[in-house]
Amino acid sequence: MNPKHKLKQAVDSLYRHSNVNPEAYTRIVLDCVRLNDAHQAKRLQSHMDDNLYEPTTTFIHNRLLDVYANSGKLLDARNLFDKMPQRDTFTYNAMLKAYSRMGSADDLQGLFRSIPCRDSVSYNTVIAGFATKGRVNEALEVFVEMQKEGAEVTGYSYVSVLNACSRVLDLRRGKQVHGKIVACGLVFNGFVCNALTDLYAKCGEIDAARWLFDRMRNQNVVSWNLMISGYMKNGLPEKSIELFSEMKLSGVKPDVVTNSNVLGAFFQTKRIHEAQKLFAKIEKKDTISWTTMIVGHVQNGKEEDALVLFNDMLTANVKPDKFTISSVVSSCARLASLFYGQTIHGKSVHMGVDNDTLVSSALVDMYSKCGEPTEARKIFDTIHSKSTVSWNSMILGYAQNGKDLEALTLYEEMLNNGIKPDSISFVGVLSACIHEGLTERGEQYFHSMTKQHGIIPTSDHYACLINLLGRSGCVDKAVETIKGMPYKPDSLIWSTLLSVCKLNGDIEHGEMAAKELFELEPFNAEPYITLSNMYAANGRWKDVAAMRSVMNSNKIKKFAAFSWVEIDGKVHKFVSEDRAHPESEAIYRELKRIIRKLLKAGFTPNKNLVLHDVGDDEKLESICYHSEKLALAYGLMKKPEGRQPVRILKNIRVCGDCHLFMKFVSRIIGRAIILRDSNRFHHFVGGSCSCKDLW
Repeated sequence: MNPKHKLKQAVDSLYRHSNVNPEAYTRIVLDCVRLNDAHQAKRLQSHMDDNLYEPTTTFIHNRLLDVYANSGKLLDARNLFDKMPQRDTFTYNAMLKAYSRMGSADDLQGLFRSIPCRDSVSYNTVIAGFATKGRVNEALEVFVEMQKEGAEVTGYSYVSVLNACSRVLDLRRGKQVHGKIVACGLVFNGFVCNALTDLYAKCGEIDAARWLFDRMRNQNVVSWNLMISGYMKNGLPEKSIELFSEMKLSGVKPDVVTNSNVLGAFFQTKRIHEAQKLFAKIEKKDTISWTTMIVGHVQNGKEEDALVLFNDMLTANVKPDKFTISSVVSSCARLASLFYGQTIHGKSVHMGVDNDTLVSSALVDMYSKCGEPTEARKIFDTIHSKSTVSWNSMILGYAQNGKDLEALTLYEEMLNNGIKPDSISFVGVLSACIHEGLTERGEQYFHSMTKQHGIIPTSDHYACLINLLGRSGCVDKAVETIKGMPYKPDSLIWSTLLSVCKLNGDIEHGEMAAKELFELEPFNAEPYITLSNMYAANGRWKDVAAMRSVMNSNKIKKFAAFSWVEIDGKVHKFVSEDRAHPESEAIYRELKRIIRKLLKAGFTPNKNLVLHDVGDDEKLESICYHSEKLALAYGLMKKPEGRQPVRILKNIRVCGDCHLFMKFVSRIIGRAIILRDSNRFHHFVGGSCSCKDLW
């Protein structure tokens, strides 16, 4: 019979007979302690109270109190403690444990000060409680007091103090404690040595951590895990993998923590296949290992595989947690898959984690990246305790979807609510200023980062400022900004300058930016193509040929531009002049029908955007069958009726002709289109675009 069921039967028997039975009470309370069954302990206490039984010693009440403390039943523990006629040191220690477990540091401190007779357990419990809350000063004060009072300082005492130092990365005081450990001869205690290794690893002194680890007499699985995770925390995943190999040779069996850390190391080093092999070998895959796999695939751009893994996790009857859900929602955001995003949203509601700040923020981001800022705002408004991440998700969501003034208004609201912005907040704010053409206001926001908020601008912020200045025609000022940067400009800065030079037709500065990019990223085709297109737009065909010759001689290949559309949960991908789709004939018929309809309404394809030295017929053929037009035709063909917009994604910036084409379609055919390119979202409705033709 199940021990818990047997215990329930024993308590049921008490209620059937309704008489006081001290021997049965003692036997049952010990079973409650052994099984940590707070429910039956509560029933036992109620039976004693109903029969007005008061034990002659503290034994039974102390054990009940211990069960409540171990089960996190703080209210039950406090109620019993308050009405106990007798109390001893065990009683106080059990109550201290209850406060410590529930993180009630102030109550813990108050009770500790009221104890008439403390022992080492009292001190250790309080030190551990303060350590858990990161209150290192109080933990150290109690530790010093413990020594002054002559209480026995044990290895557990030192571990608790070291944990307090680790939580707040206080290496200075941690080293002081280390000195005391050496002086009292506990340096070879396994638990103490593990705590020291953890301290040095978390505080960035990974070599010192390894020195301690190598000198341990008995390295257990915790020791190996701390060192492996220490390498991970210090950005050394290769070292984690090397140590994992040593661990296997040592004969110590990896546990779930080991596997999770090593899976993370494999993903960080792009060794996805090895991560998959290790995962396949794990016999009991728990929530942590599944979540690590899902997160790893998302971080490596394999969002579809992450969704498959999530489905496999559910099939294996492993319950996801809020971290799993937020990671899967992020996959949907990256894929801009509204279909799966809404499905996962429903799953989060069913699980009851949709109101968690982490999940809610991910949902805001997902709906924003699926072109649904209104739905994102609904989620945002339900978040009770909005973090900076929550505000950032909504600000960026507005900025990405052409609701730039709303983004700036929300940022000001964020400040009024006393929420401190971070570097990501300013990426959203500056992006909104770029789209809205608010040059002066954008500059003010940029300078406020350092002056008002103490945030040092990163390359992302400088790129936004250069974009802002360049789009307003101030290319010279953008160049001066680059020259005044406190660190060497990277490829993002120069590619942003090249982009605005193309917009302004500034070949001189464009050549300067491209030259820098040729040095930084010699095999990236984009700067060669952009400069070549700038030459072509000015009829400089010899320079175009020279660019192509350099690309050919250096074997630099242009990456394929493609678009995709999701129909009933299935993704359909297209490239320019694509004939590979099984329904290509029908797609081309539909696209030609749309083009004829648009031509009658006054649409004229912009053949000047075809930057090749070819005839007009070839130019027309090239521009009419761009990938986003094929995706649109397929979407309209498959969903000819309905109020839902056609959603298209493109991996590069949409060209001017396709942008105009989409505007005409939204007006003539009367269907809204949401197109997400590499720059932003474009919401085409009634002949207008949310980007106001600035993208």
